[in-house]
Amino acid sequence: MPPKINVKKCTGCGECVKVCPVNCLELKGKKSALTRPKDCIDCRACEVSCKFGTISF
Repeated sequence: MPPKINVKKCTGCGECVKVCPVNCLELKGKKSALTRPKDCIDCRACEVSCKFGTISF
């Protein structure tokens, strides 16, 4: 199951994009976006890296 991103809480820091091992996240309009949900391997690296609690599974 791919992550859910709360765009209201997202600061656009890009940390989640950097840590994703399969590159399924991108910054779009200064916010994190799940651009390739089928590629997500549920590793939760993005969730752990987010200091703002923006990402959940």
